[in-house]
Amino acid sequence: MNKNISEKTLQDLEFSTVLQHMSEFCISGLGKEKVFEIKPIQNKKELFKELDLVNEYLSSFQSENRIPNHGFDNIINSVKRLAIENSFIETDAFLKIATTSLTVNELIKFFKKLQVQFPTFFALSQKIEFITYVDDEIKKIIDISGEVKNNASSALKQIRRDINNIRGKIGASFSSALSKAISAGYLDDIKETVVDNQRVLAVSAMHRRKISGSLLGSSKSGNIVYIAPQATLAYSREYQNLIYEEKQEVVKILRDLATTIRPLVPLLEDYIEFLIHMDTIGAKAKYAKEINAVLPKISREKRIFFKNAYHPILWRKNFTQKIHTVAQSIELNEKQQIIVISGPNAGGKSITLKTIGLLQIMLQSGILIPVDERSETYIFDTILTDIGDNQSIENQLSTYSYRLKNMRYFLRTCNENTLFLIDEFGTGSDPELGGALAEIFLEEFYYKKAFGIITTHYSNLKVLANELENVTNANMQFDERTLEPLYRLFVGQAGSSFTFEVAQKNGIPYSIINKAKKRVETEKVRLDKTISKLQKERNTLQKRSDNLEKQQVQGQEHLDNLQEKEQRIQDKLSGFQELYDKNQKMLSLGRKTNELLNKYFQTNNKKELNSNFNKWVSDEKVKHLKKNPDAPKTKSQKQKAKIVEKQIEAVIQKVEKEVLEKVIEVRKEKKIEAAKVAKEKSLYIYKVNDKVRIKDSNSVGTIDKIDRKSVTINYGFFTTKTSVEKLELVQQAKK
Repeated sequence: MNKNISEKTLQDLEFSTVLQHMSEFCISGLGKEKVFEIKPIQNKKELFKELDLVNEYLSSFQSENRIPNHGFDNIINSVKRLAIENSFIETDAFLKIATTSLTVNELIKFFKKLQVQFPTFFALSQKIEFITYVDDEIKKIIDISGEVKNNASSALKQIRRDINNIRGKIGASFSSALSKAISAGYLDDIKETVVDNQRVLAVSAMHRRKISGSLLGSSKSGNIVYIAPQATLAYSREYQNLIYEEKQEVVKILRDLATTIRPLVPLLEDYIEFLIHMDTIGAKAKYAKEINAVLPKISREKRIFFKNAYHPILWRKNFTQKIHTVAQSIELNEKQQIIVISGPNAGGKSITLKTIGLLQIMLQSGILIPVDERSETYIFDTILTDIGDNQSIENQLSTYSYRLKNMRYFLRTCNENTLFLIDEFGTGSDPELGGALAEIFLEEFYYKKAFGIITTHYSNLKVLANELENVTNANMQFDERTLEPLYRLFVGQAGSSFTFEVAQKNGIPYSIINKAKKRVETEKVRLDKTISKLQKERNTLQKRSDNLEKQQVQGQEHLDNLQEKEQRIQDKLSGFQELYDKNQKMLSLGRKTNELLNKYFQTNNKKELNSNFNKWVSDEKVKHLKKNPDAPKTKSQKQKAKIVEKQIEAVIQKVEKEVLEKVIEVRKEKKIEAAKVAKEKSLYIYKVNDKVRIKDSNSVGTIDKIDRKSVTINYGFFTTKTSVEKLELVQQAKK
């Protein structure tokens, strides 16, 4: 992929503002710096991987498996110092390195565990070696508070033991001197204080020569002098020597630790790079969540189809002001290669142009875009823009001269893998001459098969767009009554500039507008008037179409709602039918049981009761087994079942052979009989009070009401509706 997306293009499309908004979601200073360095990615494979990473991170917001914390401290300077031979770093710097190592290892484990959900993150994390050595070695030497542990070396352990002993001696000697001075009455009321981190006696000035020791100061009034007792001073000097030895031993231990970790400096640099990348991906995903962005389909076919696209900067600004942002839908393809947008100023032409360009730049920089998920786009090698007033004071160029230089660059760079965006195409010079030159430029872009969008007021460019096969006119919709912009793009028709209408709306006298009309060529006024009229008619049709579509959607929703209710009612009736059949069966069993019990109460014959009951149970069991035969379980049962099956098969074959001769005659008879029955059924007209059953049902009901082909059947406990075709006659109604 050629690098043909210039800084000027990024500046024209306000890409830096998007990066500024995105940087607000970073959790580290290094991540923010990296966000501001984001540029369009040249390698397509790297681009697709970046987009997948952002998409996977975004999906984690709606999942139970949220990506773990990946916050980190800036350890770049510490790692650089660590790389220097025979150097060391402070304990807190070592702890930050240990934390960084632990964070990366946790992420590696997380993505390995959930590699199905995060395949791209898994592949990225597998490039980094999983090793706990750094964290283990640091934690072995330094505790969580940042102090070097006593057992870091035997020498340090001994020094700290000696320090504790000498502290005890200092405390004991000072307490002894304090007691003697108190009993002698040499001390002031405050007794003692601390000077230069050392306990001292607060001695009255008149008794200062009676206390042996070192004078370390006095009070402002001079009434009190501060003396360190002589016995304590000797121990203090020894204590200071031990503190110095401790510091030297700590430095030696830290230097050894640095030597141990130094070979892993490249790994630590990978850790930093990985976490910075994680931070930028996280910022992209959080920004995407804020602006409702998605990853559209990226097609190999050269096509841009942005459905319900928003300009992210405009959307954010409007959102804070609680203003609705109108979405745009636009398509560029082989048959709609270039779109020429026309219409009055302040109608949204430029913002539509910038929306397409900015979204394409964002996507090619690995950032998700605010469009409908059914959108589709293509990766362009080159994106060219000419937007806004580009007058160059430094180069002493006018706007038109600058734009001509830009067009020269466009013509030299443009090819079939180019997307160009030009705002106010052809302006800056004489309308006749500039318009003619703009036509030639447009034709050149067209024949080079570049995709593009231009905005213009020139009528000749609107006409040319109609003449070229794959170039299409478009306009930004206006309310024809109020002349307020609707900010909706309509593709397929050029737009009127509404020059005179807008002037009239803004209070310009009608007489002046008429004079202006006379100064303009008649044909041009007629063309603009025709376009304006067509646009008004199309807006009216669009409103009607929207209303009809809305009514159609409401009608369909109502129909779906009725069908859903009908289905629920049918399901309930089926349930009632099933329940009714079960209840009938239970009633039958209850009547039989009641019959046996009544007979027993009359005869008091238990033997007869048992006999009748067992016979009844046997009959029911036979019926049940006929419907649900038991499968053979043991080996012998299975063998018997096979023998029986073979015997039955032999009998069936014999019977089939015997019956085969009579089949034709039986079929003829059945056919005649079936025709006769069908005729009788078709001729039979159901009447109220006929006893009927629904096909494939055992329950018998009475017809309550007949409404054409719909029949209401009364089952006693409930009624149901069905069609005549589903009925079977059980008994005709009595006359």
